[in-house]
Amino acid sequence: MSHISTGVEYGLHCLLFLANPAGGAKEASAKDLADLQGIPAEYVAKLFTKLNKAGLVRATEGVRGGFALAKPPGEISVLDVVEAIDGRKALFDCREIRQRCAVFEDEQPDWSQVPPCTIHMVMMSAEQRMREELAGHTLADLSSRVTSKTPPAYHAAVVQWLGKRAAGKRPGRAEREPG
Repeated sequence: MSHISTGVEYGLHCLLFLANPAGGAKEASAKDLADLQGIPAEYVAKLFTKLNKAGLVRATEGVRGGFALAKPPGEISVLDVVEAIDGRKALFDCREIRQRCAVFEDEQPDWSQVPPCTIHMVMMSAEQRMREELAGHTLADLSSRVTSKTPPAYHAAVVQWLGKRAAGKRPGRAEREPG
């Protein structure tokens, strides 16, 4: 089981389309972001409700309303997104197994009860480093890396696709349906 949910991955991908002006849009609906990636719109709507509650995105008004980043991409860390979607949960939950050693029988020695558990200390340190690493990367960083790996034609296609959706035209339908 993953510590960080699939929802975080989907959420980050959606946010990248809003964070990268060369390959995205300043605002988009949850449905359009879901359709763009081939995932259920209801799922993305739930993710964006959490992101909105955390102050990372804001709902936009109007008939074609959707979501936009509430802060500049450089001010939204990966940790912000993880905590908005998954909540702040511990990497490890110490069960104090050391206190149940069979050789103690029913009398635990004082030294076995001195907190924190050595294993728990290692896990707390690992969790702290993980949080620092996630906090050290922003949407702007991720967007820059994605942009450097993908061809400009991809970004243009995404901008065009989202633009048509925002204008109320569904890509691929215009050719089949009368105007």
